[in-house]
Amino acid sequence: MKIVLATTNRGKITELRELLASEPFEVVSIADATREPFDVVEDGDTFAENAIKKARAARALTGLAALADDSGLEVDALGGAPGVRSARFAHEHATDAENIAALALALRAKNLTTSPARFRCAIALVLPSEAEPIVTEAACEGSVILTPRGENGFGYDPLFVVSGKNRTMAELASAEKNAVSHRARALAKMRDVLVARANLPYLPKKSK
Repeated sequence: MKIVLATTNRGKITELRELLASEPFEVVSIADATREPFDVVEDGDTFAENAIKKARAARALTGLAALADDSGLEVDALGGAPGVRSARFAHEHATDAENIAALALALRAKNLTTSPARFRCAIALVLPSEAEPIVTEAACEGSVILTPRGENGFGYDPLFVVSGKNRTMAELASAEKNAVSHRARALAKMRDVLVARANLPYLPKKSK
């Protein structure tokens, strides 16, 4: 079964490929699958709505099963912001550095140096033969800080301290992040669906 990843975000493509590396699927990026431009307006009110929209757009362009992720950071002190606007928190075409700076500024405006927060992820799968999307969701709890730490990851990873780790997402090695991240947890829930749809035997991974 060939699956197209409905994203142009290189960080997400790398992470999703790593998470699916041990599975018997052929995973391609949208850029590998089509020469058509892929620019979906993410105007949904929820992560799930945006993920479904991106997956359907990728299927329409390629005719393949499409997997899309929409994820973001929810900061309690900011009323859940940046939320679905995480990639556009500073402005519509913001870089990671600009979004990080905007988040730190928002915390300072409230005289805070930290706040409980969580990364949330929704993953949508749309298949060529099925009209209805399949969605799984998960979260990773932690807190945000003002000063970036770590060189790994992308997005808000340098500001997000993982609960129980005392390290930011950007300070974790890929294998460590893939064991605890919101995206890994949502994709683990989707694994059963992918295996079933591909008519493959499913061998549950041994718990550690």
